[in-house]
Amino acid sequence: MKKISKNIFIALILSAALLGCKKDNPNITDDVYLTTTNVTTTWLTGLRRQMALVMNQTITNTELVSDNYFNNRTLSNKVFDIPQIDNFDLDVNTIQSSIQRLRELSEYGLSTVVAADATTTNNQKAEMHFINAYSHLLSGELFVGLPGSAKGVVLTPAQHYSITIAELDLAISLQSDANEKLAYTLLKARVYYNLGNAAQARIFATAAMANPLLLKQQAFDGQNGAANTFQTYLFSSTTNEFAPLPRLDFLDPKYYNTGTIALDQKPVSYIKSEEAYLIVAEIQASQNDFSGAQTTLRNLLNDVVAKRPIVSLNDTKETRNGGNRNDYPLTAAKVKFDANDIERNGYVLNRKVANINVSTISGTMVTINEINNATTQDALLYLIYRLRQEIFIAEGRRMTDLGIKYPVSQTEQLNNSNVKPADLVAQIPSFIPLARGMDDFTNNLTTGVVTMKFDMNKVLVANKTAKEIFPFIN
Repeated sequence: MKKISKNIFIALILSAALLGCKKDNPNITDDVYLTTTNVTTTWLTGLRRQMALVMNQTITNTELVSDNYFNNRTLSNKVFDIPQIDNFDLDVNTIQSSIQRLRELSEYGLSTVVAADATTTNNQKAEMHFINAYSHLLSGELFVGLPGSAKGVVLTPAQHYSITIAELDLAISLQSDANEKLAYTLLKARVYYNLGNAAQARIFATAAMANPLLLKQQAFDGQNGAANTFQTYLFSSTTNEFAPLPRLDFLDPKYYNTGTIALDQKPVSYIKSEEAYLIVAEIQASQNDFSGAQTTLRNLLNDVVAKRPIVSLNDTKETRNGGNRNDYPLTAAKVKFDANDIERNGYVLNRKVANINVSTISGTMVTINEINNATTQDALLYLIYRLRQEIFIAEGRRMTDLGIKYPVSQTEQLNNSNVKPADLVAQIPSFIPLARGMDDFTNNLTTGVVTMKFDMNKVLVANKTAKEIFPFIN
């Protein structure tokens, strides 16, 4: 009888930690494990925990690469802010490994665990297919390419997306919960969005709008080694870690605790109906249906964002001055998105005089009036990408909108002969400012105006025909 396999060993650790228990016998064999009662339930518990760990890796690191957050103190990656992304960077390998582990665990669950457990339900199978789909989605969105199997051929993003769609179709066919089916449907819209397939993206995004407040979240467990890492960096740490770009200050912190840190771990919203409206609006704007895009965006603000929760939070301990730079505004300063912008109020909050209001799912400063005044393609695309940035902040989405992708890691290269030299180079579009320019700003203490060095949404629109961005323009 063989000893425990790598997949089962990992899953036992993951599920035991999430359940707050230990296995008595570390030498349990595959055969014994697979005959335990409700083994599918145990395996899914481990898969859910791995999802949390994947989100910790992907959100923390992609938010640093983007113009959303600056590493103002923490021991997290010191060069992603530049952005500098090397295939030998340990964080690149850790991100890749976490995603591939999720894929392998879901595959083993579907191929072996499910077959061993006669009590397995269709909904449990559906969840495994969904998790497998999500691992391939992240592989395509975040990397120039990744193997689709252990030491296998490096698949392109498009190939990973094809697998994602097939797995989502299986998940939808097995799932009986209506909202879960809609969540899977919205994820299909996201895949077709990435592929630039406007017709299919619109079909599935429109279908997902059947629930205007559709929401799927990932839970975390601070007591058993699966805390929300980004919550720690944004709020729970006793020192200032990540600092948002000042024009995004009003959205921070998305995750926070009001009681015991370990017990108060906020979830991450990773599928939500806001995306359906943004996809449809971008298709309409790209096809010159400006009035249609305006209507969709107004509906987004009125029917979705306005109905998402807002909480009052004491954030008086926030100083923003973690050490790498000490000129973050701490009072209600005015903001300019770049040197040519108007002065704007309300973007930087004064956290010292009273509680602040925090949008826990989606928030934005885009107004109905701005939507009504956006009467050209460029003006609408600009607002759509502002909305995407503000609504998806702290959810690991902005790096992809900027057209940036990680390379295959050096560790993979050293162990996989299928890796080619081109796979080892990160995708950083030529229009991306370097030398930490995306995070840079000046704070004029005399005038009380904070000016961003770059308005990256303006930069994106100016380069809308670049192959790395705006999927419906190319």
